[in-house]
Parts: sequence; structure tokens; C-alpha cells
Amino acid sequence: MTALAMSNRLRALRNPELAERAQRYFKTGKGEYGEGDRFLGIRVPLLRAQLKQCGVVTLQEIQTLLNSAFHEERLFALLLLVRLYEKGDAQAQAAIYAMYLQNLPSINNWDLVDSSASQIVGRHLAARDKKPLYKLVKSANVWERRIAIIATFYFIRDSQFTDALHLAELLLHDQEDLIHKAVGWMLREIGKRDMVTEQEFLRIHYQKMPRTMLRYAIEKFPQPLRKRYLSGAA
Repeated sequence: MTALAMSNRLRALRNPELAERAQRYFKTGKGEYGEGDRFLGIRVPLLRAQLKQCGVVTLQEIQTLLNSAFHEERLFALLLLVRLYEKGDAQAQAAIYAMYLQNLPSINNWDLVDSSASQIVGRHLAARDKKPLYKLVKSANVWERRIAIIATFYFIRDSQFTDALHLAELLLHDQEDLIHKAVGWMLREIGKRDMVTEQEFLRIHYQKMPRTMLRYAIEKFPQPLRKRYLSGAA
């Protein structure tokens, strides 16, 4: 299917009321993190349902969608890339990974990152050098830093925590709330699999963590333990 055909299909689903809500939810106002982004107003389940209707899609057509001014078209392009990566051979996967990194300016909100970073970047680097993540985590761009930490979700699911913990440490003093939430989320996912490892990290760092990061990290802890962390008495 061509990019034009996919775009026409998506734009036929547009909902102005939902689009207006999305623009508020994703902070598109002046000075906000999603400033200037535009929405069609398509809920994610409906967007995902369209994937089954696309048939064969080339990277060139996906690139056109990634260049779209509309948020949902960029998200749809990323969902297509995830699908192609899952089904692709090594050569195709390498091309998709390279394309992803070449299009970082288009991956410019938290849902775009969270829908693709672990499935493409994390999966691709699982058995490779992790240096690209350490480059991304030092970026001045909040979305590139979020890609770095969210990519580690792929490793965490395989009970490989080292890089997630190293990147979390590098982001402890990040100024962005969106990073605090992402790091806390990854720490929580580590704790689901290995509470001892998460608590060892928290023992060293919890008192200097941003409050949001700590709250996300300990969300699944028993209430008495959570209270001790929040009071600084853990």
C-alpha cells in the first residue's frame, strides 16, 4: 500500500473532538513539550486495527508517513516499522534500525517513543554494543534521552538489567519530568523481576532521586515499604 492510500485511510477516520482533546493531552501549546503538533483524533486501538489492512508496505512509503505533520500518521509509520522489524531478516532489521535513528526528529512525543524504542532500538542492540544508547542518553533532546532508557525495556524483559541501571544512574539529575517517569517505570519493571536488584539501586540513590521517579519506581511495593521510601527512612 502507498503512503497516500494509508494517509487517506487514516484521515477518513479523523475526529475533530478527539483531536482537540489530544492536542491538550499531548501538550501542544506554545512552550510545551509537544508544541505545534497536529492530531487527527484517532484512538490507538483503531489506529492499530488499520495495520491489518495495509498489506505490503515499503520503507520508502513508511518514510513518507514519518514526515507527516500529523501525530497519528507518524505513530502509524512507527507501528509499521515495528511490524516489519519483527518479521524481517537481519538485513531488513538493520535497515529499519538505521532508518529509525535517521528519523529521530519525527519521534517527538512520549507515545511515539514508547511504542517503538524497545521493539526496534532495544531489540536491535540486545546482542550488540550498547554505545548508541549511551550517546542518546547524553542528547540535549528529551525524546532521544527517553528512547535510550525505554529501549532497555527489551533487555529488562530478558532479565538483563545492567544497561538499564547504568542509564538510570546517568539520568538521575535530568530536569525533565518525562524522563523521571520513564526511569521510574524501568526501575519498576526491574523490580517486578528482581526486587533485590531494584532495592539495591534505590538504597544508593533514592534520597537524591526526583520525587516522580521514586514514586514510579516503588509503585508496586507494599504500602509500608513505600511509605518508608517516601519518608526517607528506607
